[in-house]
Parts: sequence; C-alpha cells; structure tokens
Amino acid sequence: MTHAYLATRRLIHVGGNDARDFLHALITTDVEGLPDHEARPGALLTPQGKILFDFLIWKVQDGFVIETDESQRDALLKRLTMYKLRAAVVLSALPEEGVTVFWGAEAGNGAIVDGGFAKAGIALSRTIGRLAEGDASAYQALRIAAGLAVSGEDFALQDAFPHDVLLDKSGGLSFKKGCYVGQEVVSRMQHRGTARRRVATVTAESPLPASGTEITAGGKPVGTLGSVSDNSALAIVRIDRVGDAIAHGVPLLAGETPVSIMLPGWTGLTFPAEAEGAEP
Repeated sequence: MTHAYLATRRLIHVGGNDARDFLHALITTDVEGLPDHEARPGALLTPQGKILFDFLIWKVQDGFVIETDESQRDALLKRLTMYKLRAAVVLSALPEEGVTVFWGAEAGNGAIVDGGFAKAGIALSRTIGRLAEGDASAYQALRIAAGLAVSGEDFALQDAFPHDVLLDKSGGLSFKKGCYVGQEVVSRMQHRGTARRRVATVTAESPLPASGTEITAGGKPVGTLGSVSDNSALAIVRIDRVGDAIAHGVPLLAGETPVSIMLPGWTGLTFPAEAEGAEP
C-alpha cells in the first residue's frame, strides 16, 4: 500500500437536525444517497451553474464532513453560513490539518473510501490528519491517471461547469433530486447534451511543459494543461475540436510538444468527430 499526506486539505463539519436537508438542497451531491464510509465529490455552484467551491463530502455519526482546499475553507464556511438562515444546522471548521490518503489495496475497516477514485477503478481511502508522510507527487500522478480534476490546478473557480470536470460521471452531480443552487443550468446542459468541455488525460513521449500551457490543433486552441506530472497531465479540452483533429490527423501540441489526448475510459465518453468517423 502507498500513502501520502496532503497538507493543504482542510475540513468543515456540518451538524444539527437539518444538516442533511440543508446540504441536499444546496450542493450538487446526492446527500440523501451518500453511502456509509464513502466520500463523494461535490460542488456549490453559482446561480449561473458554475463551480464556486469544489470538495469531497462524507457522512459521520453526527452529521457530515466536507473536505476542501485550505484556500477555500474559510470562504466556503462563510457561504454555507449565509445560506443557513434559521435552519437547525451547526457549521464549524475542524481543527485537524491535512488528510492522509492510502492506495494500492482495499481500504481497511472504518476508512473513508474515495468514491471518485473508485469510479476510475482505483481503491483509495482518506483519513483525517497526518498518519504518514509518503509521496504527494505519487498521489498527484495517480490523480492525473484517474482523470480527477481539482480547482486551482486544473480549472479556476467560477470558470467551469460541473460537466467540464466530470462531476456528472464521478458521482458528484445528481439529476434525480430537487432544486439546488445552479441546478436549472446544469440540468439543461445534461438534457440538451451541450457539454463541450471535458477533462482529458494528456500524454507525451517527453516531459510536458508547465501547467497553463496552451494546447493547439492546427494552430487553434483546444485547451490548456492543468496538473502536470512528468509526461502526463490533465487538461480541460474542447472535445469537438480535439475529436475533429483526431479524425483528420491534425497534430495536437502542448506548446511545441506533440501530445496524445484521451478521455478517461471509466467515463464512457468519446470525442464526437472520432465517434462519427469510426468504422462500423
């Protein structure tokens, strides 16, 4: 089993008699359907349907724990407090700093299974606090291989829809529950099939350039590198433009570096032009 300590992760506790209903009517995750001992990805959206905060959420005996980046924790707590109004909900920042993740074997009893990694076929569990040091860069490489994007590294907050970062595929976006903030826009994208930006894995035969490097096809932009680990990276790309380039044999470049771009296999997604031009 391999492990890593993620020092910048922070935690919020949501308790009280109304905690479940409060969160269920506010965030993208199906809070009522959360399994025991499993963290699911989620987001709090703007009214326009873009991601304002991204996080993981799981059940505990007295409510729920939300795990997010330290850069978001205080602002997220303030926003949740604003929405609380008179609901019987108690919100607090937990004192523990960081999260330890373990992978490479089945999670032990009591561990919090990461549902996003599970969707990608990877057994990874999370535990609050520093249980071991480990190699954070190995976790980064694993996250890239799984196709799981995070804000600040792969996309900017208030600049991406949940579909862009695969929340509709990773268990972080419910289409069966009632209204939540931004739900109308997200549902319209789902039913009309208008999602054109998706997280993809980018690979090259040599080390990739830095995060933020533009990806082009025939001189036209198709996306931007996000998290980078040696010759692998994540990028949010225009799937119609990448599909067209693949179908017509147009080279894809990250800066000057030739790259291959694939959609994570576990999503079941295909590039539009590639699918249309495939052999019967």
